[in-house]
Amino acid sequence: MRLSVALGSATLFLAAQPATATQAHRRAHDQLRRHQHGHHADSSNHTNELTKRSSCTLPAHPDLVNVPGAKNGGFAMAGDVECKDGMYCPIACVSGKVMAQWKEGTKYAYPESMYGGLRCNNGVAEKPFPDKPYCVDGTGAVKAVNKCGSVVSFCQTVLPGDEAMVIPTDVDDAKTLAVPGMSYWAQTAAHYYINPPGVASGEGCVWGTSAKPVGNWSPYVAGANTVADGNTFVKIAWNPIYTGEGYAGVKPTFGVKIECPDGGCNGLPCGINPETDGFNGVSSPVKANGVGGANFCVVTVPKGKTANIVVYNLDGSSGGGGGGVKAPPSSTEKPAPTSTSEAASSTAAPTSSEASSSSTSVAKPSTSRGPKFIPGGIFHENSTETETDAPSSYGSTTRPTLGASSTAAAAPKETILKGEAAAGQPGGAIAGLIVAFVAAAALF
Repeated sequence: MRLSVALGSATLFLAAQPATATQAHRRAHDQLRRHQHGHHADSSNHTNELTKRSSCTLPAHPDLVNVPGAKNGGFAMAGDVECKDGMYCPIACVSGKVMAQWKEGTKYAYPESMYGGLRCNNGVAEKPFPDKPYCVDGTGAVKAVNKCGSVVSFCQTVLPGDEAMVIPTDVDDAKTLAVPGMSYWAQTAAHYYINPPGVASGEGCVWGTSAKPVGNWSPYVAGANTVADGNTFVKIAWNPIYTGEGYAGVKPTFGVKIECPDGGCNGLPCGINPETDGFNGVSSPVKANGVGGANFCVVTVPKGKTANIVVYNLDGSSGGGGGGVKAPPSSTEKPAPTSTSEAASSTAAPTSSEASSSSTSVAKPSTSRGPKFIPGGIFHENSTETETDAPSSYGSTTRPTLGASSTAAAAPKETILKGEAAAGQPGGAIAGLIVAFVAAAALF
């Protein structure tokens, strides 16, 4: 059956993440300055009371997920970052729901892209939109399906926020992923890191190192969003950190693919099987090359239909197990770069329709080692070259991209429509891109 597909109108709203951390992320992992109070010993109780009132903790609510951390109070921030007075502190929602709270009037440009979640006001975490819930249902168009026999964790990045992959979804069988629609902040997409089988979110939804292929070093990434006409774009990709760093040439022992149980999707097959496709290989009628040379494919899911991102063992087993990744070819670990210690400062938030008597602060978490990360860029591709046959390895964070369809091997064209807000920032991040993929031919 021939399906004629015109993807010129298909638009994927993406958060562009480069091969290095965005300014927002780097700031989120810089050293926090501690206030030095010159109080006498007999006033220590008073000082402690002031400290307690100046920080916030996550409210108890069935839609909210507590993100573990020594200082983050359960918010979707690095564990060593405290939700201080005047800050916006992002929240993690249960599987299938997206955050519905952020600073009104903000756009994808630092520091406004950090103002997600609840505002800490004198020890109380307040909703920027009091009449809205903490979280709302996503579009429900995409599920994660686990056929490995042991848990697989999908780690969603926080946006608006510091874009850390700390929002957890542990998949034992199948779970609906949080897919945003047009009403979501800056019309951005959801980005996920896919950990190897057997790695739960407690271990995998973290900043890692080349010593272990989890978190931002996981082999594969995925992304999705639903656009105005009701179509949903779903992308799977190799993680450019995985393919370009310590795991180059190492094939994962698990694969990922997109399936459409209701039929009607364009862009199938779309899968990654290192045994048959090779390192950095993708099985798709149209595949493209993204940031860091990581390859990807995209599927268009029509309105009213659904898609599954299926994770499976390459040996066909459904037994427990095994980590999903072989040992790296070299025992030499490339340490994550150290972040520059920087004193925290309160940055006045840009003016918006929200009135506030106090300034908005930007978090600069205290962490001595900066992570390898491709922030926001899971969906932004900087090239449409055909894939190259390199040795097999994991793919780290890939950015969801639009799926193009074609009977030939022609890769989709990419048009940057707007949002190059961070192009001039250190780190080379091109943030908030809206990407349109125009098909070169029709999909059969």
